[in-house]
Amino acid sequence: MGRRCWRQRVLAAACLGAALLLLCAAPRTLRPVFGNRALSSSWLGRERRSPLQKLYDLNQNPRSTLAEVHRQRRDLLSSACSRHTRRQHLLQPEDLRHVLVDDAHGLLYCYVPKVACTNWKRVLLALSGQNRGDPRAIPAHEAHAPGRLPSLADFSPAEINRRLRAYLTFLFVREPFERLASAYRNKLARPYSAAFQRRYGARIIQRLRPRALPDARARGHDVRFAEFLAYLLDPRTRRDEPFNEHWERAHALCHPCRLRYDVVGKFETLAEDAAFVLGLAGAPDLSFPGPPRPRGAAASRDLAVRLFRDISPFYQRRLFDLYKMDFLLFNYSTPSYLRLH
Repeated sequence: MGRRCWRQRVLAAACLGAALLLLCAAPRTLRPVFGNRALSSSWLGRERRSPLQKLYDLNQNPRSTLAEVHRQRRDLLSSACSRHTRRQHLLQPEDLRHVLVDDAHGLLYCYVPKVACTNWKRVLLALSGQNRGDPRAIPAHEAHAPGRLPSLADFSPAEINRRLRAYLTFLFVREPFERLASAYRNKLARPYSAAFQRRYGARIIQRLRPRALPDARARGHDVRFAEFLAYLLDPRTRRDEPFNEHWERAHALCHPCRLRYDVVGKFETLAEDAAFVLGLAGAPDLSFPGPPRPRGAAASRDLAVRLFRDISPFYQRRLFDLYKMDFLLFNYSTPSYLRLH
């Protein structure tokens, strides 16, 4: 009996994996979704043009400059996936945990921490009606509270499949090393991140600073950037547990070679790309909170330049190899400040 139950569990897991593989493996072509009346009537329970339909219509209009930009990004991503990925693992429900669902507007958003994800969660809450008014009035802790926004992982394979066919899927990415520098600054170098420092900073110091003072070992409040990078490159780190989402690679969070993304937004063009998505969602008057400061992009790069200046070429090369797939998939150039040769 035990062996039979074990076989049944293995078969059930294989069926679930196969279902998810089928829904993720075949790239969804951008097309009108209302050609299928059954799908039309099931989407939102009413008849109106979905964001995906609007994007399709824009792609037929050569005057839409932004639509052309995003078409090129989709094509570059697809081409990079074809060139640089070989073996593809079966996606499990947990792999879809970062894909948030807005059934009211037909949106799927994969959030990448340190790429304006707090503000995108605020916007989705405002769109869903849970918090009406200005998204900027929603506190950050409410935006990140578990359960406030449903995840694609919460649905059955059939429901996942239906949403992937009919909804507009988008993500926002950022130059990988600038995102990494921002994660270090905000999570390990700022005094308001005490809980994060105790969890990760203390672990880093205990492992990499043999003669650390007891206060530093307990609080983890003064992790150096070089120690943080050594922790990321240490094989024990990922052997013990997955990377924290704040420094996990974007492709590992959102699986862009398994899921079709209709809009690939970038932190460097956040205001324009956010307005484009909100226009497709039927909310052009909703203002995306807090676009980068006038010197935001330059300040982000300056921080990365300053932090990487004292990192040896050997460790720069190893770190670039670790994050290389994000550079390739999202068409980011190798930073000029690195000394890789």
